[in-house]
Amino acid sequence: MRRIDQCVASMFLSAALVLPIGAMAMPAPQDDRERHEQEEHQRRYYDQQNRDYHNWNNQEDRMYREWLSERHYNYVDYDRLDRRDQQDYWQWRHQQEKRQRHEEHEEHEHDRR
Repeated sequence: MRRIDQCVASMFLSAALVLPIGAMAMPAPQDDRERHEQEEHQRRYYDQQNRDYHNWNNQEDRMYREWLSERHYNYVDYDRLDRRDQQDYWQWRHQQEKRQRHEEHEEHEHDRR
């Protein structure tokens, strides 16, 4: 009888230890749209020239499409660009950020006057 109690106790302890691991697992996407959104959240790129990381989100996607448009390129997924074009994009992207910060600063200075 004691052996059975120990066995049952071991099973409950094992289940208690394993259950949280199962609960933390990411749920599988239910459809293609959900899968695409999940993949978009997980895309992250390293910019070697500027030595920083960029998360690929909706804003980054808009900026990327703007960059393509300025160069009169047809849409191509960023992953399929050759390395030179990828570096060119990140260089352009950082210039855009600097330009935007400068414009915001000028606007703020103008409002203070």
